[in-house]
Amino acid sequence: MQRMARLRQVAFEKAKFDGYLVFNPSNQIYFTGVPGTSALLIPNDDEATIYVYSVNYEQARAEGKGFRVEQVKRGEDLMEKIARQAQELGTKNLGVDALGAESWRNLTKQTRGKTRLKLKPDFVTQLRAVKDEKEIALIRNACELASLGMKTAYEVLSSGLKEYEVAAEIEYAMRKHGSYGTAFDTAVSSGPASAFPHGGCTDRKIRSGELVVIDLGAVYKFYRSDMTRTLVVGKPSEKQQKIQAIVRKAQQKAFEALRQNVAAKDVDGAGRKVIEEAGYGENFVHGLGHGVGLDIHEPPTLNTVSKEKLQAGNVVTDEPGVYLVGYGGVRIEDTVLVTKAGAEKLTIGHYGLGKE
Repeated sequence: MQRMARLRQVAFEKAKFDGYLVFNPSNQIYFTGVPGTSALLIPNDDEATIYVYSVNYEQARAEGKGFRVEQVKRGEDLMEKIARQAQELGTKNLGVDALGAESWRNLTKQTRGKTRLKLKPDFVTQLRAVKDEKEIALIRNACELASLGMKTAYEVLSSGLKEYEVAAEIEYAMRKHGSYGTAFDTAVSSGPASAFPHGGCTDRKIRSGELVVIDLGAVYKFYRSDMTRTLVVGKPSEKQQKIQAIVRKAQQKAFEALRQNVAAKDVDGAGRKVIEEAGYGENFVHGLGHGVGLDIHEPPTLNTVSKEKLQAGNVVTDEPGVYLVGYGGVRIEDTVLVTKAGAEKLTIGHYGLGKE
């Protein structure tokens, strides 16, 4: 309820809306904790309503404490029900976080000009960017599970295994110890595919001496983690060790720059400078990082064009990389909590290239 109070302060007291409509599933979870919600209507000074179809109705009633739960029966029009209630509440200006074009047209039609709609997703994204203590605790759990998954990767990785076999061992270990799922598709990208930032996971057999980029994340009670390490089966070459050392230094320099009130682009610049000075600037082809929470990519964004300033409570990734097409790539990534004094790594350990 505190989260809705904060939304009301921003959307209603400052922006002069008298209602806010939530369709984005992650935003719905943020306010209600109830999965399977179809819409959430937050009025100015009345009880918020969760709209659910019949298949999710009983779960919403059981878990949606403090909310009115409205069932959308077969054949009923969700937008018509929302418009009717908005008019009963006297809602004149209704903010909306996300809605497809056809549904927007339908909702506009159903309001019959009595309620004005305005798309305002930033109200919620700004709130979600700063995590509260409960959220940080859940992300911390997700990060512990990710670290365990990476430990498993180091233990099982061997020549001759297929990429998806390594991914299966990682995911099983995280699940067995409490992960609710994977934060995204686990990536085990070996050989030339390690030079692709989103190389994925295939039936390719891992070979001794190749770079292998492993990108994984766990989920704990809806909250996510993100972690990447680069490994080699066998003895790493001098070139591989050199690139690894450059990327590791870049990650550390960026980490040292992370703190509240620092421009996100300056944190990106701190890591990017190391890679550029080493002669690999054109091979660092993405931003340094992104926010993590209910979604694996959310504000703030840490890149060269970001206009955001970091705040205590932001949870972000620190993930520089060097990618040499036709040869391979190196990326090192941790999920990091921004604090008033600096930053704290929530994913830990396993920075070496691997085992011989």
